[in-house]
Order: sequence, then C-alpha cells, then structure tokens
Amino acid sequence: MDYLRARRERRHPVIINDPQPVASTDDVWGSASQLALIGIFVLLLGAVFYVARPILLPVVAALIIAMTFAPIVKRADQLNVSPWLTATLIVVVLGAAVATVITLLAGPLVAWIDRAPEIAARIKEKLYVLDIPLAALRDLQHTLMPPAPNSVNVQPSQITLVAPVIAAVTPAVMQIVIFAATLFFGLVGQMEVRKHLTLLFGSRDAKLRFLRIANDIEDNLASYVAVVTTINIALGAVVAAGAWAFGFENPLMLGLLTTILNYIPYIGPACVVAILFGVGLVTFPTLGYALLPPAAFVALTTIEGNILTPAILGHRLTLNPLVVFIAIVFWAWLWGPIGAFLAVPLSLIGLVIANHVLPSDDAKLPG
Repeated sequence: MDYLRARRERRHPVIINDPQPVASTDDVWGSASQLALIGIFVLLLGAVFYVARPILLPVVAALIIAMTFAPIVKRADQLNVSPWLTATLIVVVLGAAVATVITLLAGPLVAWIDRAPEIAARIKEKLYVLDIPLAALRDLQHTLMPPAPNSVNVQPSQITLVAPVIAAVTPAVMQIVIFAATLFFGLVGQMEVRKHLTLLFGSRDAKLRFLRIANDIEDNLASYVAVVTTINIALGAVVAAGAWAFGFENPLMLGLLTTILNYIPYIGPACVVAILFGVGLVTFPTLGYALLPPAAFVALTTIEGNILTPAILGHRLTLNPLVVFIAIVFWAWLWGPIGAFLAVPLSLIGLVIANHVLPSDDAKLPG
C-alpha cells in the first residue's frame, strides 16, 4: 500500500500553496489607515514641539530633573522634612552649582576670546599643510558661486549689533524663570499630581501599571544620572590632570568642559577632541605633539564608554547606540543644545514605558 501511494504521489504530486499575505484588501486598507493616523499624529506632535519650544523646553527639562530628584524628596518626606524645604534646598544647590561652573569658565573663555586673532594666526601657521586643499576649495566655490559684482560691504552700526543680543537674552531670561518655577513646584507637588493622575485610570490594573511606570522612571532616571554624573566628574578630573601634565593652560577649564559635554554621548566627546586639538595647536610647537592629547582622550573615552559605563549601568539601562545617536540628532535639531542634553533621559523614559506596555515574551524571529 505504501508503495502504491508513493507512486500515485509521484504521478500526481500534492501542491501546497503558500499562505496568502492578507485575507482581503480590507486588511491592507485598514493597516494603511492606522499607519497614516499614527504618522499624522507624530507629525503634528513634532510640529507642536517645534512651535512651542520656548515654553516646552524649560518645562520638560525641569520635569525631568524633578523626576530625577524625586527619590530624595520622598526620602526626606519619610523623615518628616517638608517637601517645600527639600525643594528649596535642591533648587538653591543646583543654582549654586551652575553659577560656580559659569564663574570658573567665564574667565578663561574671555581670555581665549581676547586672544582670538593670535590663536587664529598660530593655528593657521601649524595647519599650513591644508593651505593647498583650502585654496582649491575656495577656487571651486568662486567658480560655482561667483560673488555678486559691485558688492558693497556695509559696516553694521552699534544698534544693529545690540538688537540681536537683546532679542536673544530676553527669551532666555524668561525660559530660566519658567525652568526654575517648574522645577520648584514639580519637586513640591509631584506626589499630589501623581495621585490625581492615578484617579484618571478606571481599573485597578491600569492604576497599578501607571504607578509602576512612574516609580521605575524615577528610579531609573535617578540611577542613570547619579552613575553618569560620577563617571563624568571622574573623567573630567582625569582630563584636567592630563591637561596639566601635558602643559595646557587652564586645565581646570578643560576638565569642566569634559564633564559637561560628556553628558551628550558621541557628540560631546567629539567636541572635547576638537577643543583639545585646537588648544594643542596653540600650546605646542609641532602638529604631532598637538595630536597626542586628543588621541589619549579618545582612548580614555573608548574605555569609559564601551567597558566602564555599561558595566556599571548594566543591561537594564543600556540603550542601543543607534537609537541614542538618532535621538541626540533629532532633539538637537528640534530643541538645540539643551535638547541634545535631554535626548538620553527622554530615550530612557521611552524605554521604561515600552518595557511596561509592550510584551517581553516576543516570538523568536527566523534566522
């Protein structure tokens, strides 16, 4: 019987059709409409973030910092310390820290700005090897985009120079006021706000999930900021000591800049490399010697970023490098330098929410 069945299958093979990708065209249009709605929502949300940047930027930054310091406020409340007193102390300490950093950086930066012509001449002298490529690039630019004939250079007046400064300083002062007020009241009333938000959810499971998400966001933000701040301070101290050993002027300034810029992954260390190279061109006599401090810093940040920080933070707080880079580029484009600083905390908040909302037991994809 098996032999006859095998012969029949060879004469009339059974055709197994592949499964159809969709059951009907309605499924295609339904999926397309859902994707279109999500895309429209994302575009509108991005437009709102861009248009409302003067208000949203200080508010979001203050709320993220408030969530970072929330465990301190909770612990102080358990010790019968008023949240008003704790919030006041936190705001005062942060303000003093920012004022100290600005004071330490202001003097050296002003001195470097005053020496700008001398520094530019020294850098041009050291980078003489680039004269020929730069001249060829200028000739190509003049060929493709020739200057307008009979162009007259108009010397700007003092009023013209002062007006942009006033236009930039006035919104900045308002944003600082909004940031400080939001931070203070966010630290004071975050527990009350959480209670009111919990009441908006109908079921008990939804309320518990919201509380778990809020607690995990606060704990993860606090852990991440504490660990990264400690690492950045240590890295800044090492850079300051190395800059002093190499013979740089103002090594403390270089250490502070390293500590601040290292909060922005990839882009911040790249800026530090450029700063060390530029200062090295001015300080040291040869181009090869000027390349040593940036090379040492690249080796140091490679060890810190690929070995030290992931080992301390662990897999739970480790973000995909591509996601981090795209987030930095997006938020820097949308909100400027402050957006670049907020990119990683915002990505961390999104990761925590996704881990709670999306199922973790996904089916394995075929290799």
